Amino acid sequence: MIPRIGAVTIGQSPRTDVTGDFLDALGGEVVLLQKGALDGLTEEEIIELAPQKDDYVLVTRLQDGTQVKVAESRIHQRMKLAIQELEDAGATLVVLFCTGEFQDLVSRRLLLRPDALLRCVVGELIGDGRLGVLVPVPEQIPAMMKKWQGVGGSCECQAVSPYTATHEELETAARTLAFRGADLVILDCIGYTRQMRDVVHVAAGTPVILPRTFLGKLAGELLGLQGDPFPAG
Repeated sequence: MIPRIGAVTIGQSPRTDVTGDFLDALGGEVVLLQKGALDGLTEEEIIELAPQKDDYVLVTRLQDGTQVKVAESRIHQRMKLAIQELEDAGATLVVLFCTGEFQDLVSRRLLLRPDALLRCVVGELIGDGRLGVLVPVPEQIPAMMKKWQGVGGSCECQAVSPYTATHEELETAARTLAFRGADLVILDCIGYTRQMRDVVHVAAGTPVILPRTFLGKLAGELLGLQGDPFPAG
């Protein structure tokens, strides 16, 4: 039986800009079911979800490619409902297409939260080294500095949008992180692509972690899609 994966985005589904890289990383065939926190909302309703002072800022993409900012607290309940809908649709594994924290989201199935998983992995990799972090917008930098400074020895953060940045802007941000001594770079948004990862890797000269493919490879491993690296015979 082909596994059914449920993917929840903080924006509108389907996230066609994410699924190609994610599915390539899985290593096998799946049925991908998608739900979004902003599905079915009007432009006016989405504007009402915009962050206010002291809100945890999230950045996402609408179906037409528009970048929007939403407050984590204002979409939390809609995220819970999306997970329930995916469970009811037969998903055997649920993944968040977002690197936001969402600490109290739960599922009756295995739930992969990139934020929690990446913090564990990065903490082991970076040790006392300096972590470089790319985020979509400057408003996110204070929260991201607080989040990642508790993981590694120190942290440098730059803002460059995965939805609007030019090649040159991405290179500049990566070189700035390298100049400031980053030993490892994480692209802290599901919107960053494999091509962007490659640009950052060359420009910064450091290892780079891309959440969407990290998530895909882990999901593939859990579902037994990665294949046997040591086949019999």
